[in-house]
Amino acid sequence: MNSLRILLVEDEVRLLEAIKRGLVEEGFAVEGAASADAAEKIIASGSLDLIVLDLQLPGKSGLDLLREMRAAGNQTPVLILTARGSLDDRVAGLDSGGDDYLAKPFAFAELVARIKALGRRRSQTSSPILRVGDLEFDTIKRRARIGEHVVNLSPKEKMLLELLMRNAGQVVTRDMIAETVWDSDYKALTNLIEVFVNRLRQKIDPRIDRSLIVTVRGVGYTIRAE
Repeated sequence: MNSLRILLVEDEVRLLEAIKRGLVEEGFAVEGAASADAAEKIIASGSLDLIVLDLQLPGKSGLDLLREMRAAGNQTPVLILTARGSLDDRVAGLDSGGDDYLAKPFAFAELVARIKALGRRRSQTSSPILRVGDLEFDTIKRRARIGEHVVNLSPKEKMLLELLMRNAGQVVTRDMIAETVWDSDYKALTNLIEVFVNRLRQKIDPRIDRSLIVTVRGVGYTIRAE
């Protein structure tokens, strides 16, 4: 796990060096970049396991860098680390392709824990089989199972389930669902998304007291990482 190759993008040089030094002491291999332009050259090498990204960078913003990465098909996990910690900022960061979000000021131990969690998720998703508890989804055969029982899902339900399982334990916003499953704007799909989530919830886990899919009020949904 600690052999992860990390790119730290942070324009405050002292903070960059302090974080880099701490991560190296934890056993990670870390490169630093103080701007989006410098980061792009390292990203182009294609040898990264994870990127820790500040949003407020000189010139091109971290958000623009992230959007360009995802548009180009680069799926390297990105942990956004920024002073911009409002709900709107978090949603914008996640909607743009961020995998996790940590607001400054932060505890270094939490940063390390989040990096390790993203590293575990990356190693798990390298397999075509996604698993959460006794629920599994084969991303190649497009088949969901609970134990030995095959779950009958529609194509859209399968896309929704895969999105939630790939982000187990993390909030998936309604905008992310609309763009990924329907390639559309969330505002036009408010009721439809809720209907599909409820259908999926009933098919994979009909328990009333503790459903596997949890609604995060005002933001979206998450599937329990259990």
